[in-house]
Amino acid sequence: MTTEATLEPTEPPTGSAPLLTASDLRVSFPGRRGADPARAVDGVDLDIRRGEIVALVGESGCGKTTLARSLLGLVPPTSGRVTFDGRPLDYRGRALKAYRKRVQLVLQDPSGSLNPRHTVYEAVAEGLRIHGYGGDERAAVGAALSRAGLRPPERFFLRYPHELSGGQRQRVVIAGALVLEPELIVADEPVASLDASVRGEILALLLRLREDLGLSALVVTHDLGLAWNIADRVAVMYLGRIVETGAVEDVLTAPQHPYTQALLSVLPEAEGEPVVLTGEPPDPSRVPGGCRFHARCQVLASGEAERAGVAQDCRTKDLPVLSGAGGTQVACHWAASRG
Repeated sequence: MTTEATLEPTEPPTGSAPLLTASDLRVSFPGRRGADPARAVDGVDLDIRRGEIVALVGESGCGKTTLARSLLGLVPPTSGRVTFDGRPLDYRGRALKAYRKRVQLVLQDPSGSLNPRHTVYEAVAEGLRIHGYGGDERAAVGAALSRAGLRPPERFFLRYPHELSGGQRQRVVIAGALVLEPELIVADEPVASLDASVRGEILALLLRLREDLGLSALVVTHDLGLAWNIADRVAVMYLGRIVETGAVEDVLTAPQHPYTQALLSVLPEAEGEPVVLTGEPPDPSRVPGGCRFHARCQVLASGEAERAGVAQDCRTKDLPVLSGAGGTQVACHWAASRG
């Protein structure tokens, strides 16, 4: 199940304490014109261990980018807690600045995240200057560009974004994150804007950074093929909650949740007929009762849930928040009835 040449992730350390933990995280935004608040993230537990790559997967609008921004400290949670390296995230200015040095964001569109008036050198050095770096700036910028695969780095110092290919621009963005020597990067659709020929190179780079630097990563994507290529674990998100999680091979070869099954069914290499979900994801200000996927669920619509004796539960009985720890877990009445 690959969209690029299969990559070989190295195994992350097992049994170690999580580097980052989200505990019952919730993020709500005011509703429009007096409507109920939009529950963009509605109860999420998630762990990321040192040296681990976790893929957060789901359709547009499911809450995955809001969750990622909350983990970065860019969006304070309405309730719940983010813990990093054993300490709760402190949202005060100095503490948050120190946290953002250790946890860096890589955006999906390098053209939008790079200032067209800044050279590559200035783009990569910006983080050092913000954080008051006292060492050899030129050496640090050169080392970051080299790690990101732009060699020799001096050749790129005075170039501008428009003089680079899409893959080179994405490497500059990655170098801008690496220059601060973070422990975790959050990559939001890191290859979505790239040609297929370049995607595998960037994914291989992320895997190599994990191997060489012990870097952890949360990769936010709608692409399950990407998750297969790069992740150790996958968390499938729907309408503000994680509905299935586990080792990437377990989830993507034997998906239990109907939503995960539907997402996988439309990949080019999938066998059988694709599952076409009806309608759009519900409005997060009007989360349906019962299983939040039930209005679009192919298992419920086909009568299979009725035959399993869980159709009423699907429509009326809420499901618990999944644990953020390892191990395959699924929030689905029908899947639970089969196991």
